[in-house]
Amino acid sequence: MNAPGWRAALPRVESLARRAVAAALADGGEDGHVSILLTDDAEIRRLNGGFRGKEKATNVLSFPAPPGALTLGDLAVSLGTVRREALREGRSLPAHFTHLVVHGTLHLLGHDHIAPGEAARMERAEARILRRLGFPNPWRVAA
Repeated sequence: MNAPGWRAALPRVESLARRAVAAALADGGEDGHVSILLTDDAEIRRLNGGFRGKEKATNVLSFPAPPGALTLGDLAVSLGTVRREALREGRSLPAHFTHLVVHGTLHLLGHDHIAPGEAARMERAEARILRRLGFPNPWRVAA
């Protein structure tokens, strides 16, 4: 944990992260290990700039491991961005955090959302996994 405030914001953050990763891996029929850096906007901005050339904060970054590695890869999640998005979108912080960990883990498993068909498949997988974890579908717009 790199940023203060995570445990105050989400007292069970480690448990939520473990459950989200395990559910995403199980859904994909995969096994493996994922490391998660719980950080802040400044650090994720630096990572996003250094690795993706985008000088801005983002919610989650995925870093797949090289082939043959003993891990699937790493995720970085920014508390500030996650909080702001959850508030703006009317979602609970635990639900939004869990969604982003599932989303990042699916990226590590090879999912993407560049093409429309890929995006729809990834969104369906996210909704299915989150439902199993007891969280609402993040893609369903409340009426």
